[in-house]
Amino acid sequence: MSESLEPRLAQFRTTFRRIQSEMGKMIVGQDEVIESVLVALFSGGHVLLEGVPGLGKTMLVRMLGEAVNLQFHRIQFTPDLMPADIVGTNIIHEGEDGRRTFQFRAGPVFANLLLADEINRATPKTQSALLEAMQEAHVTVGGVQHALPQPFLVLATQNPLEMEGTYPLPEAQLDRFLLKVKVRFPSGDELHTILDRTTSAAVPHVEKVVTDAAEVLVLRDVVRQVPIVREVQEHAVRLVLSTHPDDPGASPLAKKFVRYGASPRGAQALILAGKIYALLDGRCHVAKADISTAAHAALRHRIILNFEGEAAGRTSDEVIAEILRANPA
Repeated sequence: MSESLEPRLAQFRTTFRRIQSEMGKMIVGQDEVIESVLVALFSGGHVLLEGVPGLGKTMLVRMLGEAVNLQFHRIQFTPDLMPADIVGTNIIHEGEDGRRTFQFRAGPVFANLLLADEINRATPKTQSALLEAMQEAHVTVGGVQHALPQPFLVLATQNPLEMEGTYPLPEAQLDRFLLKVKVRFPSGDELHTILDRTTSAAVPHVEKVVTDAAEVLVLRDVVRQVPIVREVQEHAVRLVLSTHPDDPGASPLAKKFVRYGASPRGAQALILAGKIYALLDGRCHVAKADISTAAHAALRHRIILNFEGEAAGRTSDEVIAEILRANPA
């Protein structure tokens, strides 16, 4: 470990916890959700937030934008939303000389933080408009590529799929989310705290912790410099392979109820998230426990159940839990 790197790792941990604390001024009882969103931000990935309406998912993204001082745009996904409403379109522009040319008008996707609110209320065609942006960090309109600002982070919210008026997300798009986080309903005491903060005259104010986008990119670079030994990386590989029903090491639930297992992106998510969990624990190396901590959020949306699994009411979280028991950290 380079001596010059150690202070940067400590600074990362301090900045991360400060952002988490500032967001906690407004977001009550969702510490794990806040932590997962910040893990995605500093890993360079995207987050899918799932929960019923009214749990503060939209406010969480807005508070993140205020704390890290990044440009924030919001798209309300509806069944009539079109791809051009997201990425932008070419319009006819008439110059002073009377000549007409096509001019690109950027859509709301051109921001550092993009809140895709209720993403599963839009049709699959519109949902797929985000695929190129999420993977390549640019969009193509009229055969011309337009780079997105960096850092670029999509935070999508969705209602549970059994709710009325929703469309399942395509598997290819699900795989582009680094993490899928379930937002739980608050407890009674947490509801009292929410009411105290939102129905009184005094409203908490979120302070800016990060000065600009460049600082976020520097912190992302710090994360990638955290070393990981082959044995720990092998633990991540084993977890991913265990989700595949045709793998010799697959868990019994995976063999019986899983149609497709996690992709290589799942292993990448485990490693990057594991590096951040190591830093937050005050260590400059990744342990197997860090990989296991990230397993549910990194893999749950990448495991596709078969018909038998869906009919039996099984969930991907149950498959992951069994895999973790068979591969202890």
